[in-house]
Amino acid sequence: MRRLPPLTAVEAFVQVARLGSVKAAAQELALSSPALSRRVQALERFVGQALFERRHQAMLLNGAGERLLARIAPAIDALAEAIDSTTGVHDAMRLRLGVLPLFASQKLMARLPELRAAYPDFHVDIDTAPHPTARLGESLDAAIVLGAEPDPALYGRRIDRNRVSAIASRTLAAGPNAVRKPEDLRHSTIFVHRDMPETFAIWRAGIGMPDLQPAVIDHFDSGHLMLDAAAQGLGVAFMLDAHLEGARDDRLVNLFGHHVDSDYSYWFVCRRSAMSNRAVRVFHDWLFSAVATAGEEPLRVAAAG
Repeated sequence: MRRLPPLTAVEAFVQVARLGSVKAAAQELALSSPALSRRVQALERFVGQALFERRHQAMLLNGAGERLLARIAPAIDALAEAIDSTTGVHDAMRLRLGVLPLFASQKLMARLPELRAAYPDFHVDIDTAPHPTARLGESLDAAIVLGAEPDPALYGRRIDRNRVSAIASRTLAAGPNAVRKPEDLRHSTIFVHRDMPETFAIWRAGIGMPDLQPAVIDHFDSGHLMLDAAAQGLGVAFMLDAHLEGARDDRLVNLFGHHVDSDYSYWFVCRRSAMSNRAVRVFHDWLFSAVATAGEEPLRVAAAG
């Protein structure tokens, strides 16, 4: 059998990758920080390349580390589960997750059976109430939020990258009062989500018309209802490409065909200490292997305190 690295080195790597901090990982494993660093370095010597970008008070996975974590983390969790089963330790995994309803319905719910099939004891409490980041560590273990960047004090990892589109009913592009070009928005109602107030400003700047003003702006706090109103021909919704794709509604189109890079993305966030919670780890690793589309990039973590 091919020689394997010491399990203690692999365990140290996974903990630092998940917690983003040598200090936090050392506390979790009851080691000194220098001892933990030596274990990580031993794994890097074994694989023949660096796995982290070492910055002041922080450890960020590089591309090689990201790929290695994706491949070995499920195996480490499966090993822990096998040992728990053998020793008679058996706890149901329950995650208290804050998530926006539109993301849950378009991206999450249809894929959750895959997670349940892999982990039959995994359960999730879905919470769609506002301000999830303020409730992390209290009523929530983790959250999926929409924004430019999460609070730098939290562990945050980008789930996707998106572009802003003008989404409207096909009927709006026909008839004597049709909206056929961006200038026609001066006589139209547009929809903007309260959680993404700058979407229209981002879009108009991206198409080279920073001073364009619509006739009226209506604000929504529900993505579902924005799409519904747009499908009924009530106005033009400025939302993400992913929302149009996920709607799977033949009535809706990208009205002008413009795609403008968005400052807004979906993020997975939690307190850094929550990454030692098995339910959080399992969901996190599954999310980024089965759902996320952001591509390989270093984990975004707060500096270690």
